[in-house]
Amino acid sequence: MSDTRRRVKVYTLNEDRQWDDRGTGHVSSTYVEELKGMSLLVRAESDGSLLLESKINPNTAYQKQQDTLIVWSEAENYDLALSFQEKAGCDEIWEKICQVQGKDPSVEVTQDLIDESEEERFEEMPETSHLIDLPACELSKLEEIADLVTSVLSSPIRREKLALALENEGYIKKLLQLFQACENLENTEGLHHLYEIIRGILFLNKATLFEEDEKFLSEVFAQLTDEATDDDKRRELVNFFKEFCAFSQTLQPQNRDAFFKTLAKLGILPALEIVMGMDDLQVRSAATDIFSYLVEFSPSMVREFVMQEAQQSDDDVLLINVVIEQMICDTDPELGGAVQLMGLLRTLIDPENMLATTNKTEKSEFLNFFYNHCMHVLTAPLLTNTSEDKCEKVDFNFFFKDNMLGSNTTNTICPDNYQTAQLLALILELLTFCVEHHTYHIKNYIMNKDLLRRVLVLMNSKHTFLALCALRFMRRIIGLKDEFYNRYITKGNLFEPVINALLDNGTRYNLLNSAVIELFEFIRVEDIKSLTAHIVENFYKALESIEYVQTFKGLKTKYEQEKDRQNQKLNSVPSILRSNRFRRDAKALEEDEEMWFNEDDDEEGKAVITPVEKSKTEDDFPDSYEKFMETKKAKESEDKENLPKRASSGGFKFTFSHSPSATNGTNSTNSKSVVSQTTPASSNVASSKTTSLATSVTATKGNLVGLVDYPDDEEEDEEEESSPRKRPRLGS
Repeated sequence: MSDTRRRVKVYTLNEDRQWDDRGTGHVSSTYVEELKGMSLLVRAESDGSLLLESKINPNTAYQKQQDTLIVWSEAENYDLALSFQEKAGCDEIWEKICQVQGKDPSVEVTQDLIDESEEERFEEMPETSHLIDLPACELSKLEEIADLVTSVLSSPIRREKLALALENEGYIKKLLQLFQACENLENTEGLHHLYEIIRGILFLNKATLFEEDEKFLSEVFAQLTDEATDDDKRRELVNFFKEFCAFSQTLQPQNRDAFFKTLAKLGILPALEIVMGMDDLQVRSAATDIFSYLVEFSPSMVREFVMQEAQQSDDDVLLINVVIEQMICDTDPELGGAVQLMGLLRTLIDPENMLATTNKTEKSEFLNFFYNHCMHVLTAPLLTNTSEDKCEKVDFNFFFKDNMLGSNTTNTICPDNYQTAQLLALILELLTFCVEHHTYHIKNYIMNKDLLRRVLVLMNSKHTFLALCALRFMRRIIGLKDEFYNRYITKGNLFEPVINALLDNGTRYNLLNSAVIELFEFIRVEDIKSLTAHIVENFYKALESIEYVQTFKGLKTKYEQEKDRQNQKLNSVPSILRSNRFRRDAKALEEDEEMWFNEDDDEEGKAVITPVEKSKTEDDFPDSYEKFMETKKAKESEDKENLPKRASSGGFKFTFSHSPSATNGTNSTNSKSVVSQTTPASSNVASSKTTSLATSVTATKGNLVGLVDYPDDEEEDEEEESSPRKRPRLGS
């Protein structure tokens, strides 16, 4: 929840000397690079848009009134006020202002106010009297015009007079005509003077001077996207818009809003879509900067455009997919452009800045669009670089010659160079963000694509930072403490690559070691029972020698305590209920899991999500989580019928490989298995149970089968009594 101390209303004084409410938001003071100084920023609490961006000028007079009000004036007698919800917040911002101006916070006015009689005289002047005389708008007068504009900027009164003169004489259009003449004549000196003139006019901060010539701008957009435009001309045009957008950051919010809305109306987004796909690196870079200004101004405007575009265009040409492809194809060795684009994508998919109205929910609509049309483009490099044919098996026997863990150790290494590893790390950062903020959509996608298994292949990367990104992705999933995720992890045996990485790391004390230990410590502290049982039953023998932390012994203790509680609870139940207790049949469980995919999470809105479209590179993955579960159950039944004979003595075998067949959650010839413990088997575990299923069935109602004698129940009980722990399944 946001700090209420910084909650404010923004007011501006209108022409009738009345205060207009500009909106409610939260204020902060921070250094703004474009303004070259500490500034006051107010972001709307409704959508995060910028209500106010005002540099704290060392010479501006700020007044503190009534303990919760700060008032000041800016250009052209533009009066502003911040009304705070709490006095403490007002005091904090007042101290920041006084600190910048070198004043004692105990004062109520930071500067001497302008002489009131001078202000009154200025207000009484007729609009057309004593205006500044402008030179004739001719090529020969450009230097004189530039000097005049520059000279008035230090005086608020002269700035106002110049603005009125420019407006009354239609001077801006005349300057634009001179600009065209200088372009045609290649008059470089004249163009430099025009730059200074236009720059000075923009600094006047006069709203009426900012009315865009729509015909002119439309022509510029047309030239920008025309294939016949030469590269130098296009580069100049896109840089013009970039500088225009950069300068807009110095304007007051209402003027800046009008500027960007005009650009949007004239088609800046379709133009950027074309320009960002061009070969010229400078053009693409400038277009990316413009796109960042638009996203910062209004993420909702960009989202609305791409959703409308999806109704008329193929996925390949959608603006967001163009952005993703530019991120993936960044040629910079340090991926500077990719990092910038990744930040923009994160802003666009962030539910915190999505709007919700009574008629529609932008959150559910956009996330449906993104996961159906864009997610496969984002994950394509990850899925490609973790596919079986991109990896190789490497013999690691020399690491374990004297180790009790066995001599059949292999591992899977991805052929990832440094730049590829950086790109995959960026993609994982975005996917981790999705896990934290897109509850239902990302869960559906992960299970459909068996995405976590593919991510964990990167635990074997030679780049430690990439392995840590993969581990962080799993850590965020486990941090949700969601039993759907937990079952997916345990049935797929997805702790295996993590434990392999821990064992491969040996006794080295480094960041990877600490991150893995923290993952298991979280499971222990949060007492996630299903994961604790899975870890202890399948991996404890490989982990019990780790004694420099008590994490794994603590997990074993938690496991045994829970087992004792379950046994006590079982012993307190009458024997007839113990052997004939109610159970849900397999069909009911399958229906429950299917129902989960047909219901949207409350946090994601009420819209029903269509199945995520299958990636062209992922034909080997299950189409849905239901198929995943059905295939797994069928395989488990087959394995139970064809269990191999158990060895007479226990032992450990390590095999490392990767195969899509592991998607089914079973161990196959190509699936990974860290450690399998063998224990003596009872010779007649099931022989005495062959007739027990024929015992009385008293009733069946709904999905519950009542008082049925299940042979597996007693079999499990006998195995628990005859063995200190459940024997994990062996990799064949």
